[in-house]
Amino acid sequence: MPNVALSPEQLAVFERIEHTREHVFVTGRAGTGKSTILKHLSFHTSKIIAVCAPTGVAALNVGGQTIHSLLRLPTGVIADHDLDQPAELKKMLAAIDTLVLDEVSMVSADLMDAIDRSLRQARGRGHDPFGGVQVIMFGDPYQLPPVPPRDPHERAYFADTYRSLWFFDAKVWLDTPLTAIELVEVHRQKDDRFKQILGAVRYGEVTADMAEELNSAGARPAPEDALTLATTNATVARINASRLAKITGDALRAVAEVNGEFRENTYPADEVLELKPGAQVMFLRNDPDGRWVNGTIGTVSRVSGTVWVEVDREEFEVEPTVWERYRYRYDSETKKLEKEVVAEFEQFPLRLAWAVTVHKSQGHTYDQAIVDLGPRAFTAGQTYVALSRVRSLEGLYLQRPLQPRDVIVDPNVTRFMSAALRGHESIASQS
Repeated sequence: MPNVALSPEQLAVFERIEHTREHVFVTGRAGTGKSTILKHLSFHTSKIIAVCAPTGVAALNVGGQTIHSLLRLPTGVIADHDLDQPAELKKMLAAIDTLVLDEVSMVSADLMDAIDRSLRQARGRGHDPFGGVQVIMFGDPYQLPPVPPRDPHERAYFADTYRSLWFFDAKVWLDTPLTAIELVEVHRQKDDRFKQILGAVRYGEVTADMAEELNSAGARPAPEDALTLATTNATVARINASRLAKITGDALRAVAEVNGEFRENTYPADEVLELKPGAQVMFLRNDPDGRWVNGTIGTVSRVSGTVWVEVDREEFEVEPTVWERYRYRYDSETKKLEKEVVAEFEQFPLRLAWAVTVHKSQGHTYDQAIVDLGPRAFTAGQTYVALSRVRSLEGLYLQRPLQPRDVIVDPNVTRFMSAALRGHESIASQS
């Protein structure tokens, strides 16, 4: 059981969740510790909770299930389609006190309403929002938006049914109180001016002076070992393959061992990992002994059956690790909600790290990084996520100067957040 230290601000949020039945949306800038509260809640709550997330990778990161898997929801737009709920599922959902949703900004309005309807139906409480289950949501709409549907008919459905694609415009919130809490203490960056600039990027309020500071700081030549944050998988793959090919010598080719119900697009690491001495790598898991954390950058020092990685001039042997995929199950004998392992993925907890996508950098912290937005940022919040991974302006390098078009903020997010943080009672009228 991990012992996660909470700041006074984080502890107050935990106590609010623990001692009320309020539906709570926990948000805040990058680096304010949303994940820290979630981890603490998972291990220290007295409530019966189920933790889920919209994607397989996000679910793995929080030791939960995907929303679709937990609630047995169909893929695509759900709308008013019938929900198949076997007796086993109803028993499991009936046992839940609190449902925790991580990365809720990626949840669409349709999926949020489907969560509500699924819980009402399963628990036989059709008039109670979420069937009487407390819903706790973590995420920052200024960072990760929901993925818009590709099908034109689905896009038309959303346009006719919802004010926007976002979770906060779901119909359930029209008459259901929601408490929004914004964490304000940033733990990642210590420089007040850099914090101020990042806040301006988040809200789309960058002044000319701020833009000049960012571009001046980022215009320096980057160190050879600086990580590149890029917007596309193709750019990342090209950079990593090119840098690895320049290294001579034998390579270790490690193939992951996969058992159980694991979809390829939810693999937490590369199925086939090729490493050479001199390769720059990123750790993908926290070390139980505290030698590295998820996101630590190191250099492969030698390979021979296993891998040694140098971090801060100290060499460590790295062994394969196992990621477990869970499923919640209700035990009728113990009358308890339990987690069972349904799949395992074993691989070295490493990834080539001359480059990584901005999306995969989410939640990580780097001492230095090159931000490569390509011709332009193409997703709301993308520039903010990239810049906020770095601890300080001194560690920021830009592939090209930032332009006003790179700072994209969805006006729906501005509308919701300004209303939600004025006071949660006003959310219904503002949505």
